[in-house]
Amino acid sequence: MRHGKKNNHLGRTAPHRKSMLSNMANSLILNKRIVTTVAKAKELRKYVEPLLTKSKEDTTHNRRIIFSYLKSKESIKTLFGEVSEKIATRNGGYTRIIKLGTRLGDAAETALIELVDYNDLLIATKTEAPAKAKRTRRAGSVKKSDAVVASSPEVIQDAVVVEEPTVEDEVNETTPDEEVTPEVFEASAESQVSAEVAETTPETETPADSDAEPAPDEETKA
Repeated sequence: MRHGKKNNHLGRTAPHRKSMLSNMANSLILNKRIVTTVAKAKELRKYVEPLLTKSKEDTTHNRRIIFSYLKSKESIKTLFGEVSEKIATRNGGYTRIIKLGTRLGDAAETALIELVDYNDLLIATKTEAPAKAKRTRRAGSVKKSDAVVASSPEVIQDAVVVEEPTVEDEVNETTPDEEVTPEVFEASAESQVSAEVAETTPETETPADSDAEPAPDEETKA
């Protein structure tokens, strides 16, 4: 049983599996992306990423170690040349796996494995995306333009003058349930007329007691 064993044997013997992963690693380094099954892509990622980390330091010892895995002078030249310059600032995660669906022949799950730093389309979209400006909303704020319009003299001149209601308006504004009789209407009209007459009539001044002439005595008349 295979309890606790993480490596996928891929249905092959050890020499066959190592040779297959070496050939796939060479194709990935030279072509920058290949299409294979999902199981093989996951095993290839574990196989090639330690080699890419060693290629950052160009020494004879690292070249000999990587050559023991790849066994290709052309791949070694490309790996220590352009590839090492691309991945110099990246700390791991050099490859990306993208699932493509099932294959028509045997319905196997296929995937695209590529070097991350060589996907020019994805890098261009990330750099060209503009940063969105943050918006803040404040409730109850009044704009300056609205305040100026409200305080302008033209708006004040157009203000509506509210007139005080008269007695007739108050009588007419009664509810439909209340009936206005002629007696009530005449009484309200008479009270209004009496109030207007009282305002227009001048007050009469009473003469003072000192200015009044004394009445003639009866003795003087006799």
